[in-house]
Parts: sequence; structure tokens; C-alpha cells
Amino acid sequence: MENEPQKAWMRALALAPRARLEEARDAIADAPGFTRLRPTETGLVMVRARVGGSGGPFNFAEMTVTRASIRLDDGTIGQAWIAGRDTKHAELAAWFDALLQDKARRPALLASVIAPLERERHAQDAARAARVAATRVDFETVVRGA
Repeated sequence: MENEPQKAWMRALALAPRARLEEARDAIADAPGFTRLRPTETGLVMVRARVGGSGGPFNFAEMTVTRASIRLDDGTIGQAWIAGRDTKHAELAAWFDALLQDKARRPALLASVIAPLERERHAQDAARAARVAATRVDFETVVRGA
């Protein structure tokens, strides 16, 4: 799929802490400016689920999301949706989305921004899994009279 790389970098940007995106932005020497195509907005989306993963879909809950659409000074458009209400995070994610669409900048940004963000997220996931595994209880059934 041609948009698979974009899906991967958008996931990394949306899940990254805003402070990490600000650090990455500040490290870019020739950072272009941008204008908002529309005001950054916060709203609700409906989260759908399935019973057991295979049953019929149902409306599970509403989730707060923020979207941003920006245009870099060179005309490239970036867009982002993030969970929560952080408008600055959404704008930073959209800004990086626009930068990553430039094929000349992409390899350096993937190596210096996206890859470290994904490594940090995987490390956090592994640490969380280890904490959960430490509290796991295995129940065994003893059959009497067998």
C-alpha cells in the first residue's frame, strides 16, 4: 500500500508526548513556517466495538479528538487527528506530517524523529506488559475423583 508509511508515522506522532515533538521541532535548523487551513478543532467521535471481536458492531463510547490541518510555506498540506484536547500536539503532528511528505527530508526525519519515538513507545509497552505480568495469577482446576 502506498500510504502505509504515512500511517506508521502518523501513529508515532499521534501517540508521542507533545514535549518530544517540540524537542524534535526545535532540533530542525531550517524549520519552515505554516498557516492553519482551518482552526484546530476538538470534538467527539463514536468508538465502535464488537462482542468477542467477531460479533455484531455496537456503539461503545465517545472519544475526544483534536484535528489540525496546516499548510507549510512551500504549499505542502499536513493533517493530523490526536486523542484528547491538545491543540498544539495536533498542530505539531500535522506539521511533521507535511515535512515527512517531502521525499528529500523524509529519510532524515524517519531516522531522527519517528524511529526514536517508536522505540520509546515499544519500550513503554514492554515495561507496562512486565508490570502486568508480575501480577498475573494462574488458576488451576483440580478434578476430584478422577
